[in-house]
Amino acid sequence: MGDIWGDLRAHSAAKSGRRILDLFDDPARADTFSCRADGMLFDYSKTQIDKGAVSLLLELARAKGVEARRDAMFGGEIINETEGRAVLHTALRAASGPIRVAGEDVMPGVLETRARCFDFAEAVRDGRFQGQGGTYTDVVNIGIGGSDLGPAMATLALAPYHDGPRLRYVSNVDGADINDTLQGLDPKRTLVVVASKTFTTIETMTNARTTRDWMAPHVTDPSAQFAALSSAADKAGEFGIPAERVFGFEDWVGGRYSLWGPIGLGIMIAIGQARFDEFLAGARTMDTHFQQADLADNLPVLLALVGVWHNQVQGHTTRAVLPYDQRLSRLPAYLQQLEMESNGKSVAMDGSDLAVHSGPVVWGEPGTNGQHAFYQLIHQGTRVVPCEFLVAAKGHEPDLTHHHRLLVANCLAQSEALMRGRSLDEARALMAAKGLDGAELERQAAHRVFPGNRPSTTLLYEQLTPFTLGQIIALYEHRVFVEGVILGINSFDQWGVELGKELAIALEPVLTGAEDGADKDGSTRALVAAARAAGGI
Repeated sequence: MGDIWGDLRAHSAAKSGRRILDLFDDPARADTFSCRADGMLFDYSKTQIDKGAVSLLLELARAKGVEARRDAMFGGEIINETEGRAVLHTALRAASGPIRVAGEDVMPGVLETRARCFDFAEAVRDGRFQGQGGTYTDVVNIGIGGSDLGPAMATLALAPYHDGPRLRYVSNVDGADINDTLQGLDPKRTLVVVASKTFTTIETMTNARTTRDWMAPHVTDPSAQFAALSSAADKAGEFGIPAERVFGFEDWVGGRYSLWGPIGLGIMIAIGQARFDEFLAGARTMDTHFQQADLADNLPVLLALVGVWHNQVQGHTTRAVLPYDQRLSRLPAYLQQLEMESNGKSVAMDGSDLAVHSGPVVWGEPGTNGQHAFYQLIHQGTRVVPCEFLVAAKGHEPDLTHHHRLLVANCLAQSEALMRGRSLDEARALMAAKGLDGAELERQAAHRVFPGNRPSTTLLYEQLTPFTLGQIIALYEHRVFVEGVILGINSFDQWGVELGKELAIALEPVLTGAEDGADKDGSTRALVAAARAAGGI
């Protein structure tokens, strides 16, 4: 395949002196460097990417086998090779089959579990399944990682569609999280959903037991107000949750890809079956587009290639996700896990060291809040931070259209400002207009220079509906997949989370004094001693 990486870097270096703004001398640039799919517009024209770069990036994607790997994933082949598993979160949102893994059609099981989840969610919503005190007013979902970030993000995003009990999410083993979450709730009218595939996750099970203890003085049988999202029905049974309230999923669904199935039970309870079906339909639409569109017009592929261009080619180590949509305020955190747990690797599929850097640091906050915080660094800092803006053409508040107009204006203005910047001559003119001259004019002008030429993309959608949210999440899932294929890594294992968890289990008896911790390093022993001396553990 030749040295496509080298060709890309050479192309980038050769064009590095030009300004993005000058590329718009081509009146067709915005159309050429954008992509539409089912009501969504992805604009990547405010980047250094040109036709030559696109050609090389597409050549890289094809050489790395993106299309074949994509087809293998949708076909149920074992592409999670380090764990020997298929990768079929897309099956959780499929409308029908067959979809086969090792020759067996998995869709009958998927559809049966989906129907069970819907039946339970609707029973909670309409009061057929009640707590000891009557119809449930609140649902507490206890999970962590993919069992929390995805459903918590989606539940907040779909707030205009809530017509069920209130949803609260607990994840942190810090006692403050569960304590503050349970404050003000009626134990007799609170449903607890414990989300853990193995039903052994230490943070989740600690919070579950604490919640059961909280409920026990007020409820005759606390377990009667619990449900489990787990493949370990036996362990859930030992906890006291009967099989009819245990909703499992297969090992070919990774935690951070799991909100489409039982892990999304909280979303189902909040918005109901019909709206959740719309959510699944939006994701299916993106799946179909990803499977069928040519790579050059494929939204997930182009989003991934822009990411590769900025990170592996141009060397920008971070990526800011900036939703101008308050209800997507948890999207950056969700994408942190999706992208950094998936592609934060240092070895290729065959175990060899990666020849290029892996995924970037992903971070962000919703606009316009971020404008009054970290945008200073984005605009005038010494490092370039590629930005990804998301914004809806219309909001959900018809009486507040002036708010939304101002929101959209800010979003579009920020991407323009990042690209355009402000020259020293322009800053001098501003200071001269304020009556400054001489050395003071020069000093003040220098502080008002914006380098500009900073890349950004914009994803514009009509409105944040369940359908649209399904599209957005599936878009980013497939983006992560494409980047992983190009890097030659397994995006579907997460061994990096294991070591710290193992060491934490070993440290607990040291903290209690049951073990002396002689095998620990000097720093750890000193910190343990200081923590014990302070009390509280």
